Amino acid sequence: MEFSWAIGQESRRLLLSLLFLAAWEAGSSQIHYSVPEEAKHGTFVGRIAQDLGLELAELVPRLFRMASKGGGDLLEVNLQNGILFVNSRIDREELCGRSLECSIHLEVIVERPLQVFHVEVEVRDINDNPPVFPGTQKNLFMAESRPLDSRFPLEGASDADIGVNAVLTYTLSPNEYFSLEKPSGDERVKRLGLVLRKPLDREEAPQIFLVLTATDGGKPELTGTVQILVTVLDANDNAPAFDRTLYAVKLLENVPNGTLVIKLNASDLDEGSNGNIFYSFSTDISPNVKSKFYIDPITGKIMVKGYIDFEESKFYEILVDGIDSGQPPLSGHCTVMVEVEDTNDNVPVIEFKSLSLPVREDAPLGTTIALISVSDRDSGANGQVTCSLTPHVPFKLVSTFKNYYSLVLDGTLDRESVASYELVVTARDGGSPSLWATAPEYTVFVKENNAPGCHIFTVSARDADAQENARVAYSLVERRVGERALSSYVSVHAESGQVFALQPLDREELELLQFRVSARDAGAPPLGSNVTLQVFVLDENDNAPALLPPPPPSQRVARWVGAGQVVAKVRAVDADSGYNAWLSYELAFRVGLYTGEISTTRALDEADAARQRLLVLVKDHGEPALTATATVLLWLEDGGAAPKASSRLVVGPAAAAAEAALVDVHVYLVVAICAVSSLLVLTLLVYTALRCSAPRGEGACVPGPARLVCSSAVGSWLRLRGGGGSGCALGRGRPRPTSWPSAPVYQILETERINSLQLRIPSQRLVYKYPFFKVSYSFILVISS
Repeated sequence: MEFSWAIGQESRRLLLSLLFLAAWEAGSSQIHYSVPEEAKHGTFVGRIAQDLGLELAELVPRLFRMASKGGGDLLEVNLQNGILFVNSRIDREELCGRSLECSIHLEVIVERPLQVFHVEVEVRDINDNPPVFPGTQKNLFMAESRPLDSRFPLEGASDADIGVNAVLTYTLSPNEYFSLEKPSGDERVKRLGLVLRKPLDREEAPQIFLVLTATDGGKPELTGTVQILVTVLDANDNAPAFDRTLYAVKLLENVPNGTLVIKLNASDLDEGSNGNIFYSFSTDISPNVKSKFYIDPITGKIMVKGYIDFEESKFYEILVDGIDSGQPPLSGHCTVMVEVEDTNDNVPVIEFKSLSLPVREDAPLGTTIALISVSDRDSGANGQVTCSLTPHVPFKLVSTFKNYYSLVLDGTLDRESVASYELVVTARDGGSPSLWATAPEYTVFVKENNAPGCHIFTVSARDADAQENARVAYSLVERRVGERALSSYVSVHAESGQVFALQPLDREELELLQFRVSARDAGAPPLGSNVTLQVFVLDENDNAPALLPPPPPSQRVARWVGAGQVVAKVRAVDADSGYNAWLSYELAFRVGLYTGEISTTRALDEADAARQRLLVLVKDHGEPALTATATVLLWLEDGGAAPKASSRLVVGPAAAAAEAALVDVHVYLVVAICAVSSLLVLTLLVYTALRCSAPRGEGACVPGPARLVCSSAVGSWLRLRGGGGSGCALGRGRPRPTSWPSAPVYQILETERINSLQLRIPSQRLVYKYPFFKVSYSFILVISS
């Protein structure tokens, strides 16, 4: 592989070091590689990460990505070693045609901070295409009366390669009648032909077989051949002759069908039917020329019959034959070179390469917000594009490389005064009159699981022209979204501009769908503009929690485990996001609300059943909430170290003293609760009196719905109910209140034995013990008014 910088002949190593340092600081320099066409997959091209000054470890964190303009996936970068290599077959002729210069332009973009680099990979030509003639056999008809040195033009071979690989030399098989006239230096006209060196005699040689060979200049040489069959005819002595053998014509693109290109004139010295000339295109003419032009066989007028586009072809070579009506017919030949001139018929195209939104109001000046590229298919001044931005905004456009611009912050932002800006980028070419295009961008929010065919947005374009020139049609700018076409996700109505989602969107599969809608008028030529839509898919609670990994069927727990010890843990995940993926865990015993850790509520003893069955409920906070369950079996076994001291082992006077102290504590707690409750009731009475005595405009005391407040480990939720009493139930199934809680209410689902029920109060802890039989049961705690 070759690696070169576009510099002079100065000291190479020193300049390379200096240029690398300066280029990477600017972020918009260009490096060059070269690779031969038809290189195998995996062929080394260059150490692009090293040459760009990037560390291998930062390629993935900085979202290293590479885009090829028109090159597809021919080249790829190994993110492990930073090497640019050949990914698929590169055919120079398919990529660049007959162009002398052929390069693949790559755009390398990294973020944090945002930088863009431009890489040019030159594709070198190899001699992989042999010369090819228009056909395998050429039939020529010649009158035996043709004079010596008569010339018979031949269509030469073509070679898809370039340079020395496309330089052709011709040889003719040995014969006594003809010599070969070689092409001249004018590459536009192939002046290849046979020259008669010996008079023809039909009675001696009615047919002559020749072989014409074309050899290119590549190594190794490749050849192509065509067989020439010369049929010697009797009679008609004079062939038609054109005024000139070469005609040069200039033609504007987009001219209407029927436009006259040129009128040819040929003459024949014969008389009668032998002097009547009919004009036609040569049989060797290309199908493309036949589809664009038509020749009148009587008048010799060449007229336009197809769409002439400068961007499609700049030259047309037309081979014309003038054939008389003699027996046998004789022909004359000429070449018409049509040069197509450019008109300003292409609107500039704007494309957002990268977009970083939203922008923080404390972002520093010079922050890059978007990378924009503009292009125009026209040439000369018609293809020179300048960009402008909506005036009087704290942003500006900075030209970075040829037709690339960066949208950067140029002033301070204050969200409290201006929360958003609508910016319009305008690209205008240098034609007369100039054409322009704008690039607004819209953001659309769509909930996932939408109905197929639902309307999500409407685009609208205005045209200042009238009648047909103002009739606007909308269409999608097709592209691939992953492995599927964009048209499988959305569609746009051609007349109204309404955008529809063709299938339900799944946020877990596609969070952002970005595409462009084109609006074009019905004028001639049609003009148009594009708009970019960013469709963000909003999450819905459509995924139930999933246990990960599934808990073991049973856990063994020592009987001497104290209160608060973790004996098992349940883990779950939810494919949703945000509040819909916030999981809580509920259990008949105590379970960590957001950790899934199962712990004991008291010390275990020999009176507890050896087998404890726990049913864990995992619930998200979506609306409606989705749940998953897991069953955990705990086997109590005699093992582990017993605690040094236990309240169950206290006997005698010490036990009596401890029990008396506990009673005193309970008394104090009851007194404290009564005092706090009394204060709360007094406060509510005073507040109610003040509210009832207030004026009606400030909120009179009127009947209202009862309010129910249920607390959890992380907060409270409020429910409004009308009439009667209100209550908060704790028991089987889902919580009774139907409003959205900030955290789930604990539920006791199922158990085989519970020896105590604990109620927690923020400032104190009350324990009420009730003996229960060893049966399945449920209970409800109701607070009512």
